[in-house]
Amino acid sequence: MHRPPLTRRGFLLAGAGTGAALALTAAPATAGPRPFGRYGSPAARRTPRTLYVDPRGRGDFTTVGAAVTAATGSGWTLVLAPGTYRETVTVDATRTDTTWIGAAEDPRATVIVYDNAAGTPKPDGSGTYGTSGSATTTVGADGFTARWITFANDWLRADHPGWTGTQAVALKAQGDRTAFFHCRFLGHQDTLYADTRALDHFARQYYAHCYVEGDVDFVFGRATAVYERCHFRTLARTDLAAAPYGFVFAPSTAGANPRGYLVTESRISSAAPDGSYKLARPWVPSSDLTARPMLTVRDTRLGAGIDAVAPYADMRGAYPWQQQRFREYRNTGPGARVTVPENRPQLTRAEAAAHTRRAYLGDWRPDAR
Repeated sequence: MHRPPLTRRGFLLAGAGTGAALALTAAPATAGPRPFGRYGSPAARRTPRTLYVDPRGRGDFTTVGAAVTAATGSGWTLVLAPGTYRETVTVDATRTDTTWIGAAEDPRATVIVYDNAAGTPKPDGSGTYGTSGSATTTVGADGFTARWITFANDWLRADHPGWTGTQAVALKAQGDRTAFFHCRFLGHQDTLYADTRALDHFARQYYAHCYVEGDVDFVFGRATAVYERCHFRTLARTDLAAAPYGFVFAPSTAGANPRGYLVTESRISSAAPDGSYKLARPWVPSSDLTARPMLTVRDTRLGAGIDAVAPYADMRGAYPWQQQRFREYRNTGPGARVTVPENRPQLTRAEAAAHTRRAYLGDWRPDAR
């Protein structure tokens, strides 16, 4: 039976009665006698480089961070038992070709979550975390793969009225050959930071059958990233009196990079009123004023939450969206209606041939696994 995705707000509501910041309504069967499902156990380890994580103490470690610390070098697999892991985790650039598996094979069952925002003071008094530092999970290594895991940041504006540093990243990915299958990314502003380690590092990333929700710029960064058969959902906002409520994409592609974000065979839905969200705006950061943000959305259903008349906006007046690399092709749905052609730049059929998964990812074939 198909079950709709339980959104981050749904998690919060489900946990309200127990006082938890994030909770699951029920634990899956694999949380019982076989917490690691078909992926072995510490007593029947699949490979010498497989580690098992379980918050109830039936694995090698009770936290993801402890397992990452132990997994030095390349080629490790972490199998995560169902549960909520309230922690921040960093996979540095030396821990290459790592795989994380949610053992329940259901991303709702395995959740990594924390609640830092850009404006959150650091415990040592040295300032605030900033956008990058707010990330619940940061992956700097090449060759990282995750399956069936939820990455979340449950910081809420309503709990911190008057704050300006409201960016709260669920996951920051910086490595090349980084792939996520059947994962969820839950947050509000700046949920999924698909980025690179440096301006001249053209990291390739692949997101397949994933769910992403948020409000302001909630998919952003300078990676070459392909989002295939994904679901993006814009959230309702009670703190604003009028649209726009936010922006789905805010790419910051380096000017020298011929490929930025590609969204294909996906859908965008909304919990907000019709026309209250923009599809994208270009981010030209102060650290790279030569950036030329690039986004192609093709063969995707755009729901009524997207402003069909003016789906793009400027982030800074000096860098109008019309001078960036925004294109669409064969999209459907009420948010894809072309009523003002100059506001909806379209690819020709010949041009669309250069905007495919294979063209963007080159010799890397994550979909072949």
